[in-house]
Amino acid sequence: MDVFLQALVVIGAVVLGVRFGNIGLGICGGGGLMVLNLVFGLKPTGAPVDVILIILAVVIAASTMQAAGGIDCMVRIAERIIRANPKRIVFIAPLVTWFFSFLAGTANIVQALMPVIYEVSYSSKVRPERSMTVSAVAAQQSLVASPVAACTAALLGLLTSSGSTMTLGQILMVTVPATLCAVLITSAVMSFYGKELDDDPEYQERLKKGLVLPPAPIEHKELPRTAAWSAVIFVLGVVFAVVAGFFPEIRTPSTGKPIGMGVFLQMSMLAAAFLILVICRPNMKKALESSVLRAGISAIIVIFGLAWMADTFISAHKAAWIASMGQYLQNYPLLFAIICFFASSFLASQAATVRAIMPIGIALGLSPATIVGLYPSVNGTSFFPASGPVISTMQFDQSGTIRIGQYVLNHSFMVPVLVATTSATLIGLGLSKILL
Repeated sequence: MDVFLQALVVIGAVVLGVRFGNIGLGICGGGGLMVLNLVFGLKPTGAPVDVILIILAVVIAASTMQAAGGIDCMVRIAERIIRANPKRIVFIAPLVTWFFSFLAGTANIVQALMPVIYEVSYSSKVRPERSMTVSAVAAQQSLVASPVAACTAALLGLLTSSGSTMTLGQILMVTVPATLCAVLITSAVMSFYGKELDDDPEYQERLKKGLVLPPAPIEHKELPRTAAWSAVIFVLGVVFAVVAGFFPEIRTPSTGKPIGMGVFLQMSMLAAAFLILVICRPNMKKALESSVLRAGISAIIVIFGLAWMADTFISAHKAAWIASMGQYLQNYPLLFAIICFFASSFLASQAATVRAIMPIGIALGLSPATIVGLYPSVNGTSFFPASGPVISTMQFDQSGTIRIGQYVLNHSFMVPVLVATTSATLIGLGLSKILL
């Protein structure tokens, strides 16, 4: 009975946090943790400090780069690539958003590209729904493949703390090809989705009413001369950390064992931030006010409260769960993927899902390789049309092809998120059995 009541406290904290939104999820998680301790006597586990420090180091480097104009520079490059291939927009735009979200570690970069994707699609008479929805989903898919995304930092910290020797390089060996293949599959499916633009009655109706205006020209502000350098330094910092994951001797001091991958990633990102600071001389007030820093701090607060509460609850009942469900889940690991998918759709955060749900899989005996293979299943954040990339994508579409149906779940992002996440999870699970 106590376990049931404790589960209600955890679920109640999540539901309440979702209603408040943003950092409310982490704050309510902290409240739930206190209830578990004072009312039920559960001993708190250690706070997820390792994950928080990794995310903080990445956010420091990314916000410094943004203040130097690096993210604007990356967006400008992405825009040129998209405009150069208008007829293949349904394939090119998602690959571009995947790649640049992979580099930046955040899907929010897609919001700056959506006006371009809409303009190119509309001018080429390609149904905007096809290219825009896949691009938004692709940006989210790439996060599980990004070495600097909060969710990857969370998974790496979780595996390290559980005693696994899994490296960042091994995780990326699975998630990079899995999500890239999934994006291509989804683009192929969406190429035939819906009516052609000129045959769409909703679009024709909006056209008659004068609601569809020609895409407005996109104005570009002048970038600092050091913008490109800041982007290059940041990317090199990411590449250096990934290479060190494959070659432990790079992170091995003259005496002793190799430095942990989580610690080395923190060092690499702080070093990148330092180089950007001294070479590019960005305005650090802009860094403190940057969207990247705000998003990163929000992720830290959510993980701090929510993951601590979830870890405490899971650790208290680990032995009983292993005895009752461990063997069953090991035989049918895709059931756990379904749990991760719907948890991520509810929590609207890959990082929060990893820290709240993945420990259950580890506690139930799933191997680190299987956990990595199932990792793409946390990309269900577009199942409900409420995430930032989804909402902004809808706002940029004037054609009326991107819709939320009468029953809410029959929206334009449903097919791409289901196809992409299912494909990435199945491919990832297969690759994990071969490579890990």
